[in-house]
Amino acid sequence: MKVSFERIVASEKSSFRTLHNNSPISEFKWEYHYHPEIELVCVISGNGTRHVGYHKSNYTNGDLVLIGSNIPHSGFGLNSTDPHEEIVLQFREEILQFPEQEVEARSIKNLLELSKYGIHFHHKIKKVMLPKLKLMLESEGYKRYLLLLDILFELSKCKDYDLLNKEIMPYTIISKNKTRLENIFTYVEHHYDKEINIEDVAKLANLTLPAFCNFFKKATQITFTEFVNRYRINKACMLMAQNKSISESSYSCGFNNVTYFNRMFKKYTEKTPSEFIKNYSHNKVSVDLKVENEVKFKASF
Repeated sequence: MKVSFERIVASEKSSFRTLHNNSPISEFKWEYHYHPEIELVCVISGNGTRHVGYHKSNYTNGDLVLIGSNIPHSGFGLNSTDPHEEIVLQFREEILQFPEQEVEARSIKNLLELSKYGIHFHHKIKKVMLPKLKLMLESEGYKRYLLLLDILFELSKCKDYDLLNKEIMPYTIISKNKTRLENIFTYVEHHYDKEINIEDVAKLANLTLPAFCNFFKKATQITFTEFVNRYRINKACMLMAQNKSISESSYSCGFNNVTYFNRMFKKYTEKTPSEFIKNYSHNKVSVDLKVENEVKFKASF
């Protein structure tokens, strides 16, 4: 998994960037990245993985998320299947200029502060905002800019949302340790279906075992073992969403004991595998990989 800085270029004759992605999933690179621009992602329909800062979870039946400046995140087509369609707005905060006395200005500024944690808006909000986002694709110049203000103002009044992170992830955590983290992430991607020896991963990172454990916990706020378990559970969710059985999904993701798999699945999703399959088949579930109360709410890379 690569971790990269992305340079955003504004759309022609515009102060910000508007994207409409509806090509086959195979044509996109959904790598982990960051950029100074604030980003609003609206997945019109489809299922995939939401990965913002420390938080990683699956979504179904579309998504609407506001991501703050320089917050590392993956493209929302990660682990998705065709058809996948989304509208993305990317803008810098400095293009939003308001008189200090304006109440609307304060509400939008508060929204942008919250975006540093990643804001997941509920489906009914996405449904309301979608016509405006589609109109954005047809507009140009000042009309497009006014639409951006309108969308942000409407979102700033909304109360139906969840913050994806409890703490802000500084992008410097990623940028300063880019190569080492890339090597660790890639190793887990290639070996999650097998037994993973933490000492081998420490050697890969060129660290002693105690130093590696301290480094990984500091960078991700979770232990390496928890990271691997969450990664495997996330993969298992995607397999079961593709009609794989519980036992098949368990063994395919590196769990050699179905009982242990069931326990880990319940811990991170607050559902049993059977409940997940039942709810997913009715398009009613959006699974978040949660942590028990004594552990800070952080999701894996």
